[in-house]
Amino acid sequence: MRKPLDLRLHTSLPAERRAQLRGSRRELGLQHGRQLQGAIHGFLRDRRARVEALLPDAQSHGTLSARCGEHARLIERHLPDIAEEIHGLAEGAGIDVADAYLLQLRRELVGFSAIPRALAAQGDCTTFGRCRGGTALIGQTVDLNGDMAREATALDVTHADGRRLLMLSFTGLLGYLGINDRGLAVGINLVLAGRWQPGIPDYLVIRHLLDTCDTVEQALERMAALPLASSRTLTLCDGQRLVNVEHVLNDIAVIEGEELVHANHFLHPRFHSADELNPFARGSSLRRQDACAAALRALPFDAAPAQYMRILDEPPIDVPPKADIRRECTVASALMRVAEGELFIHPRGAALAPH
Repeated sequence: MRKPLDLRLHTSLPAERRAQLRGSRRELGLQHGRQLQGAIHGFLRDRRARVEALLPDAQSHGTLSARCGEHARLIERHLPDIAEEIHGLAEGAGIDVADAYLLQLRRELVGFSAIPRALAAQGDCTTFGRCRGGTALIGQTVDLNGDMAREATALDVTHADGRRLLMLSFTGLLGYLGINDRGLAVGINLVLAGRWQPGIPDYLVIRHLLDTCDTVEQALERMAALPLASSRTLTLCDGQRLVNVEHVLNDIAVIEGEELVHANHFLHPRFHSADELNPFARGSSLRRQDACAAALRALPFDAAPAQYMRILDEPPIDVPPKADIRRECTVASALMRVAEGELFIHPRGAALAPH
């Protein structure tokens, strides 16, 4: 086992948006719920974490709870440690367990057919990675709909056994992207294909990988053993390997290289015919991928973190907010430097405003 890294977080997120959690799984959840209690209650009161605002037809509390329950049963069977933390979150925040699960499952509940073509996505994350010599890093924008900039949260988690991880996440969500002290970093992009189903959402997959894995190889094995709920691309780097992991449910394809760029269209030939990204969103995805690749070509591998972050702040990679919350925009950007154990989070304006 590698010597644990001394992780460091660099962000302008306000103190109330930085949760420090330590202890057993139950204790992690309790602390998370207590520290973010006001934000969690406010988020749930807003059209049940804005899920209802993103669905084409209003769904009752009972319908959403039933859908959450289908996922929850699989989470509790396959990831009991994470399930225990979700129960702790509910207790700490003073909310129903069903609502604690809803906070983990928002994207899977909304699916990818809810957005009319006239509101087609302009963005849904652009990610790059580099791994050569002394450079090992992942950078990405976080593009989401649902007015999520003001929900951005940094998690600093230390397990009872001492394993530590830093994550960018959102109100009440156990994980989104991040890095652990064993030198594994994980980023995420949306890709669209397949018939989404009850299973493990990728946000909790990433949390599980950071909780349990030291290497890309271990992460690929753990990921393949889970019943996956949807389609995504994960970017993994452990300082030795850099990979894009595209998946449609449990059909998984791996792309490996010293430099990788991914937006929202599939790159592996296996999935080209399955890609359901509409033409408008595909055009945006291609523009962002090309712009990111061009910016990297002009930047040496040993460039400073600020230079890498600057790539993510420029259009078309940075997607400005729109009036309609159903449209994606860039709510934050992040850079993970593996060997240095650093996570940089650059929140967009709404994340810094008083709540």
